[in-house]
Amino acid sequence: MLDTTNPNSYEYTTKHLELHILGGIKTNKLESMRITLSIQKLKHNNVLRHTLDLYNDNQVEKFARKVAERLEVGTSIVRRTLQDVTKELENYRFLLIEQYEEAHKPYYKELSATEEREAIKFLKRKDLLSKTNELIGKSGVIGEQTNRLLMYLIFTSRKTNNPLHCISLGSSGVGKTHLQSKVSELMPEEDKIEMTVLSANAFYYFNRTELQHRLILIEDLDGAESVLYPLRELQSKKRITKTVVHKDARGNTKTIHLTVEGPVSVAGCTTQESIYEDNSNRNFLLYIDESSEQDIRIMNYQRLISAGKINEEQEHKSRELLKDVQRVLKPIRVINPYAEHLELPQSVFKPRRTNSHYLQFIEAITYYKQYQREQHVNEETGEVFIETNIEDIEEANELIQEVLLRKSDLLNGACRSFFELLKAYLKANNQTTFTNVEIRRTLRINPSNQKRYMLQLQLAELVKRAKGDKRKGYVYEVLNYEDYETTNKQIKDLLQSIIDRLRGSK
Repeated sequence: MLDTTNPNSYEYTTKHLELHILGGIKTNKLESMRITLSIQKLKHNNVLRHTLDLYNDNQVEKFARKVAERLEVGTSIVRRTLQDVTKELENYRFLLIEQYEEAHKPYYKELSATEEREAIKFLKRKDLLSKTNELIGKSGVIGEQTNRLLMYLIFTSRKTNNPLHCISLGSSGVGKTHLQSKVSELMPEEDKIEMTVLSANAFYYFNRTELQHRLILIEDLDGAESVLYPLRELQSKKRITKTVVHKDARGNTKTIHLTVEGPVSVAGCTTQESIYEDNSNRNFLLYIDESSEQDIRIMNYQRLISAGKINEEQEHKSRELLKDVQRVLKPIRVINPYAEHLELPQSVFKPRRTNSHYLQFIEAITYYKQYQREQHVNEETGEVFIETNIEDIEEANELIQEVLLRKSDLLNGACRSFFELLKAYLKANNQTTFTNVEIRRTLRINPSNQKRYMLQLQLAELVKRAKGDKRKGYVYEVLNYEDYETTNKQIKDLLQSIIDRLRGSK
C-alpha cells in the first residue's frame, strides 16, 4: 500500500523491500513517470538511491538487476515490486489531477427555483432601470447615480454579441477603482476576470473560448500599457491571434497560431485621460464625481461602517439578487426598428464610433428588459429576436447625455473640471479677471497641471490674457461662461426632439 502522508516522501513497503519516492511525483507530464527512488531491504541499512523513469522499460530492467545485485534480492521480486509501485503511483497521480481540476473548476451557481423566480420577477418590473439603480445603491455603491447604472448596463452587455467597454477617469484617490470593483461585485463570479499585473503576451495564452462573453476588469490601466494593443483588438475585432515558433517532441520547429476569441467587455481605471486616446475611442468615458457633496456622502458612509450601523445583510441580499438577475439573462438578438431615425449632435467628435456606441447602449437596455418583450421569429432564418421600443431610447438618452456632452467638449475631463471650478470661483467673488497664483492657491492646483489647463483654455479661446507681462505676471479673463451649458442644451434639445418625432410618428 502506498503511504502518501508525507507529500515529499511517499512510502511503499512489501514483505522484502522498503521504498521511498523522494520529492513526490509530477502531474504535468503523463507520458512519463520520472521519480527519485530510495530502496532498501527491510531491517537493513544498505540503501540504494536512483532517479529513473518507471515508464522506460530499459531503465527499469537495468535498475532491477542493480537492486538485486546490491541488496541480494531476487530480480523477480524487485521487478514485481517496481510494477506494483508503478501502478500505485499511477492511480495516485490520477487522483491528484482530479483533485486539482475540482479545486480549479470555474464556479457556477445553480439557481434554485425560488431564486430564479425572484430574479425574473424583478426583470419584469416596469420601472426596471430605476429599481436596478436603487438596488445598486442598497448594495453599497454610494452616490454616482448615473455612472453606477451606466457601468452596470455596460457590464451587462458582455452577454451580447456587441459588448460595450468603459474607462473610469478621475484624480488619484477619488474612488475610480472603488466604483468599478463595487459594481463588478454585482456580476456573477464565473463571468468576470480581474487583473492587476499583466505581461505583454498574457491574453494570447488563454484557452480559445475562455474569454468569450466575460467581463475583464483592469484595476490600473497605467500598469497595463503592454496589453493595450491586444485589448483594443479584442474590443474591435473580437479576437486576437499571435504566431509563435514551437518545437515538437522530435525537435522539429513549426509555426503555430494562438487565437483567443471574444467578444469581451473591458473596464479599467486611469488618471491619465490623454494617454489612452486610442482606447478611449472604443470606450465610454465615465468621469468620477469629485464634488464636495460626494466627499461628504462617502465620508458619512465610512463613519456608519465604523459605527456598525450599516445593514450588511441588506447589502448582501441586494448584491445576490442582482447577480441572480445577471444569471437568468439569456442570449437573444436585439433589433432596433427606430435606429435609422436616430442621430447624434454635430458637435460630437469621432461621430462614427460614438454613433455605434449609442446604438449598442440602446440595445443593451433592451437586452436587459428581455423578460418584458415579446419574442419574434425571423421567418427566413428562424432566429428569435426582441425589439427596442421608444422608452428604451428615452432612457438611453437620459443616461448617455453626459457621455455625449464630454465627447462634444473641446476640453478633456480634467481641464473641464478646472474650468468649471474657475468660473464658479469668479462668479462667487464677482470677479472678471484672475491671476494664476490666485487660482492656484484657491483651488489648490498643481502648478504644472494648471499651466497645461491654461494653455488648453487659451487654445480653445475660452480664456485670454487681459493685461500684464512675463516679468510681472499676466492677468486673465474668461471669454465664455456658457459654453458647456450651451452645448448641453443643444444635445438635450436634439435628443428630446428625436423622441418627440418618434412618438408623433406612431
